[in-house]
Amino acid sequence: MSELDKATSTGPEEVPKRKAFIPLECNPEVMTNLIHKLGVSDDLAFHDVYSIDDQDLLAFIPRPAYALLLVFPVTKLYEEFRIKEDEPLEEYSRSGDAEPVVWYKQTIKNACGMMGLLHGVSNGDARGFIKADSQLASLLKEALPLKPLDRAKLLETSAALESAYQTAAAQGSTEAPDAEADVDLHYICFVKSDKDQHLYELDGGRKGPLDRGLLEPADDVLSEKVLDVVRGFIKRENEAEGKNLNFSLVALAPSLE
Repeated sequence: MSELDKATSTGPEEVPKRKAFIPLECNPEVMTNLIHKLGVSDDLAFHDVYSIDDQDLLAFIPRPAYALLLVFPVTKLYEEFRIKEDEPLEEYSRSGDAEPVVWYKQTIKNACGMMGLLHGVSNGDARGFIKADSQLASLLKEALPLKPLDRAKLLETSAALESAYQTAAAQGSTEAPDAEADVDLHYICFVKSDKDQHLYELDGGRKGPLDRGLLEPADDVLSEKVLDVVRGFIKRENEAEGKNLNFSLVALAPSLE
């Protein structure tokens, strides 16, 4: 969880208490249950990515892969890099058809996991797997024309989203931390835009979506171009810390069932 994922209130009389969610465990089964409950077709599921260098292990993941979620410990270097990269950027203000990708600004504490899932299923070809009569379809229809802050407020006030999330977050294999806990793990999502064929890094705690370059028509998010971006991210963090950090990757792809 980045510093932007933490509560900022200095007192109950100065700032209203920020809404908080139980942190989501990086567990493909839990994540898959959540998106299915919200209305994504059973034809999609999340899968562990055990290696980004071993082609035999990558071959176990069904293709195409529509989204890639990277879960990592927030370090001092990452915070410095994030601040430096964001500094020259303007706050994202697009909505609707003007957006290359759908981006959700995060205003709920400890909800970076939920934001990652929403980014994954709301973009590219994955969106076509959302059932037309589902809660997620209704939420997305309402969210698309909204500017980032209004879109964030929509997520904050969605009872259906909160109920589905809280149920899923309590189903992990480890004991769930308290919603107000300060957790040092953070989620980001990589997707391929179906509008401009670019790779985007989506993180609700940043100023907006980050364009990571053009992909080929046949490339999915497990293509070498995307994996090179992930490798660069991991290498930068590991070298700065002088050790191998605990990174996790899950891919949104066709179900094995």
